[in-house]
Amino acid sequence: MKYMKPLSLYQKLLKTPTVEGGRLLGLDVGDKYVGLAVSDFNNQVASPLSVLVRKKSNIGLMAIDFEFLISKLSLSAFIVGCPYDRQRNCPEATQVKVFIDDLCRTGKLEGVPYTFWDECFTSKNVELLLDPLKFSTVEAKTINDKFAAVGILQGYLDYVNRNVETEQNQ
Repeated sequence: MKYMKPLSLYQKLLKTPTVEGGRLLGLDVGDKYVGLAVSDFNNQVASPLSVLVRKKSNIGLMAIDFEFLISKLSLSAFIVGCPYDRQRNCPEATQVKVFIDDLCRTGKLEGVPYTFWDECFTSKNVELLLDPLKFSTVEAKTINDKFAAVGILQGYLDYVNRNVETEQNQ
């Protein structure tokens, strides 16, 4: 995997021929689960995809799952939610970076570009929306993780598309 700055990743994607260019995968990395969201082919809209169970012992299996998703969904890059706290180093951000490092060490996702995107309050916002619907605890958790990934990916898409439009109008 190869880290790229958020806007640089999208600009590179825009320069890639349509046949090779692809969709983006949003990841909401938690203690037990990784919520996934996928963009449409125009990279304008994020949709919920699924949730993967996260354990230290299954990182190799997760990498295989990501390889499959890259192939099946024509994915070109990962947008990984990471909490930013400019005041201090938070444990959640460290957990996300360790997860990415572990994925890199598998060697299965060589060259896949990724970037980090601020995920502040995505899970809490989804939780507040779901609370009145009274889902069971397990259902609520998996829905929350998927839609938190949607919030991360949609935030990124809105930002990069707004910046691309601004550049084109200048």
